Amino acid sequence: MLEKKRQVAQTTFNVAAESRTLPDLFLNRVRASGQRTAMLRKVDGRWLPTTWRQFYEQSAAIASYLLAHDIGRGDKICMLGSTRAEWCLCDMGGQLAGAVTVGAYPTLAPNQIAYIVDHSDSRMLFVEGRADLEKVLSVRRQLPKVARVAVWNVTDLDPQWLREDWIISFETVLATRIDEQAIEARVTEIQADDTAIIVYTSGTTGPPKGAMITHGNIISLLRATRQALPFDADDLSFSFLPMAHVGERIAGFYGRIAVGTAGAFATSIPAVLDEVKEVRPTIFGSVPRIFEKAYARIKGEVEKLSPIRRKIFQWADKTGRAMVRRRQGGESIPFGLRLKYKVADALVFAKIRAVFGGRVQHFVTGAAPIAYEILEFFWAAGFPIYEIYGMTEATIMTHGNLPDKTRLGSVGLPIECVTDRLAQDGEILIHGPTVFKGYYKEPEATAEAIDADGWLHTGDIGRHDSDRFLWIVDRKKHIVITSGGKNITPANIEQEIKSQDPLISQVHVHGDRRPYLTGLITIHPMEAIAWAVYRGLVEDRPRAEAIVRALMENPLVQPSGLADLMKSVTARPEIQRRMVMAVHKANANMARVETVKKIYLLERDFSLEMDEVTPTLKVKRREVEKKFAAVFDRLYTDTSFGLSISDSELV
Repeated sequence: MLEKKRQVAQTTFNVAAESRTLPDLFLNRVRASGQRTAMLRKVDGRWLPTTWRQFYEQSAAIASYLLAHDIGRGDKICMLGSTRAEWCLCDMGGQLAGAVTVGAYPTLAPNQIAYIVDHSDSRMLFVEGRADLEKVLSVRRQLPKVARVAVWNVTDLDPQWLREDWIISFETVLATRIDEQAIEARVTEIQADDTAIIVYTSGTTGPPKGAMITHGNIISLLRATRQALPFDADDLSFSFLPMAHVGERIAGFYGRIAVGTAGAFATSIPAVLDEVKEVRPTIFGSVPRIFEKAYARIKGEVEKLSPIRRKIFQWADKTGRAMVRRRQGGESIPFGLRLKYKVADALVFAKIRAVFGGRVQHFVTGAAPIAYEILEFFWAAGFPIYEIYGMTEATIMTHGNLPDKTRLGSVGLPIECVTDRLAQDGEILIHGPTVFKGYYKEPEATAEAIDADGWLHTGDIGRHDSDRFLWIVDRKKHIVITSGGKNITPANIEQEIKSQDPLISQVHVHGDRRPYLTGLITIHPMEAIAWAVYRGLVEDRPRAEAIVRALMENPLVQPSGLADLMKSVTARPEIQRRMVMAVHKANANMARVETVKKIYLLERDFSLEMDEVTPTLKVKRREVEKKFAAVFDRLYTDTSFGLSISDSELV
């Protein structure tokens, strides 16, 4: 099949320019760069290369298997596993077979996996290993449409599992004879407006929605980002973000195919900051959390230095930031400052750059804002971090800072195929060929997201400066985006926690731009005091009983002594243990990233008078975030503050 097409000589050529669909993109890259390295994976301590031709042969074998087992054009297959070469092989194998490929996070709970696999109508499932397979087997009855499950790593599987037709090894799939004629026929059928991938993303309420992204959406983005992401075949990227996330999958994986960039796969998230030194990439794309960890590690090491060396670091930091501020302000750099920066670079910054291998030319971050202090520090140290902006429904990227057009703190300018404008309330609206097709099986939700004129409503509030750089002001939707870049719907988690214990009145989950989730919990005064009285946990029982009776008569009026009694009750270990156990139970039903790590038990309920709830007793999220900002900060900075959900004394 490949030999029948003309050869493309330029290995650095962005093949998106001459491609209609993802299979076209991939095949054009293989023709152009067949013997060049496509990816690197670590095996027994060594980084082993796979060429684009080898990548094609393995993907074509997967495609041939799918075609031989009646996977039709538009049928769905799903990948469940961590970021590794096999994920990409299955994704592209599915594309060559004309399938719609769906990703699922391996951190999802079994019932969440079952929902995505069944809702997407996936007919085949690829999983990483034993842990993922056990989750799938626990919900097998909820997956009537899945004909077969292929397992990438079978070394620790129960041999009995492989004796049934429903479960096969990945090696069995790869052993399929390549049917190039069948693949070519299928690839020819695929149209630009066909759905290529379905990405499940959390909404404000209810289960996740499947965003349908077409071949045309993806190709349009890859054509438009040639200037925003100026990479070529001589670059090397480092992959560790979840492949189920639209950023790593489209901008990372498909972006590498477009320009021929090789990608190395980290063996695990904890190994990233060590393996990046081995790989020494020239491109490093990440969510803010990795930069936050690196910054924290650097600051921690500085604290261990001698007073003199610590002062040298502080001087270098100050000097570097002064350089950044002058450049951002378009000011000239005085000779003295340039000279001081050279010294600072030699003494401090060059050593810091070694943390990322010393060769990175482009850092790209998105998914959540990054603290300006951290962003400025890395720019001062010679790390050019370019913030981008977008959303799944806009094929991940709509705006970006460019090497020659960067404004720190903003998300940059629109990419060349995108038009943006602000609604009357400041909501960012997007128009262009990257706007998604809609939500799978949800026409009403699609109509809410895309208006009659084709404008996508992002749910984010923004502003433009005088040069049209876009700045994100706030989120219109109540969706938390952690510093790891994961979109989380707090309402679902809050409801799950509340359902675990009748004493709980309100739950407010916090975690926007944070490394993990924490929570603020209030309890029903009447029920909690009555329970404490029954358990003999109050000193003045008659007074407590009188307060309970008063609350029963009029719950909206606070009787005298209620505040002091609630302070006493919420301090009881028995009450605190109940709250911790409620969160533990809720966490068991959540994906790992959705679990709440620490909580603070408020001494009173949220109040209408204090403008913390609406007349219908719905929590006013912005007011709570503002009023209890200091509480949330302490939950992340003070280990002795609040209740840890992993605290053995409480569980």
